[in-house]
Order: sequence, then C-alpha cells, then structure tokens
Amino acid sequence: MNTVSVSTQIREEVGSRGAKTARAEGMVPAVIYGSNDPIHVLVNQKEVKPLIYTPDFKLGEISVNGSAIKCIVKETQFHPVTDELLHVDFLALTPGKKIKVEVPVRFVGNSPGVKNGGKLIQQLRKIKIKTTPENMIEEINVDISHLELGQVLRVKNVQVSSDIELLVNPSIPIANIEIPRALKSAAAADAKSGGKKK
Repeated sequence: MNTVSVSTQIREEVGSRGAKTARAEGMVPAVIYGSNDPIHVLVNQKEVKPLIYTPDFKLGEISVNGSAIKCIVKETQFHPVTDELLHVDFLALTPGKKIKVEVPVRFVGNSPGVKNGGKLIQQLRKIKIKTTPENMIEEINVDISHLELGQVLRVKNVQVSSDIELLVNPSIPIANIEIPRALKSAAAADAKSGGKKK
C-alpha cells in the first residue's frame, strides 16, 4: 500500500486566529478522528500535498508525539478563490473496523475493439468500496481484454475479493469501446452494397 509519512505539531490554539498564523508559516490545521478523542494538529503543507493532490489512493502515516497513526483523508477544505488548502480531516484506521473509501479504476489487458479501430472511453474513474484496513486495496484492476467494438463494461463485471464490497450500482458503465464514425460509415456502406447484390 502506498503510504505517505506526515509529521505534525499538536495544535495549542484552536481557532481562526491561530489557523491563520499557522497557514502563514506553511502549516495546515488538521483533525484526526477515530482514535478516541479528536486530535487537533498542524501538518506541514509540503508533506501533506502528496496525499491530497493525487488521483491515486494513498494512506497517511501521521506522526503524533512519536506515535504513527495510519489514516485516510476523510475531508478537505480549500479557499474558494485561491484554492489554498485550509483544513484536513483524517480518519484513523482501526484493525477489523470497516471503512468506506474511493479507489481508482485501472484497466489491464488489450481490447480487441481498440485494435480494430475503436476508442476506449472511461466513464467511471473511481469506485467506492467498503472493507477493513487489512484488506484495503490501492486500485481496482478491470480486465478489458474481451471488450469488442461497441461493447460496454459495467460495475457488475468487476471481480474483487470477497472481503471487499462495491458500493456502486452494478449497472453503471465503467467503460465502452466507441465505434468511430469512419468505421460506422464503412459498415453502413458495406451493408448497403451487400443488400444491392442480393
């Protein structure tokens, strides 16, 4: 599992004034939930960026007073104009306790439809799952090696471990092989000429 280490300082002053001062010093106010009482901390903006600004799913190893707490990013808050990261909520992972997360979809294999001139259109980039920290996965690999021209691959076609529950409607399409206009026109012309010959 891809993990990012983030150091912290315990946040002594909880309030907008203290938060403003912290941000000016390159720190971001954050709260760690799920580990008894919420822990208010400051995290280094540079250290936390790889957890926030990424399409990949990563775990955070948040260091608090010498102890490392495995977490996921639960919520983020950005400035509406500057997009500056203002606040982060982390959720501490508890062994055996199920959590819901979104993980990216990755395609594996080569589609015959693409080889024949079709275009692979990805319609779902992330899938929400429910599982325990022990069975957490970074991504869902979807096999497209059977997808022909015009075919659609849906959530119900995805194979995952029995320890993982997909929290998405099974009928939602993940990808399809689009038939280009040129191929459609050629197929229509062939059908037309074939009809005349008969």
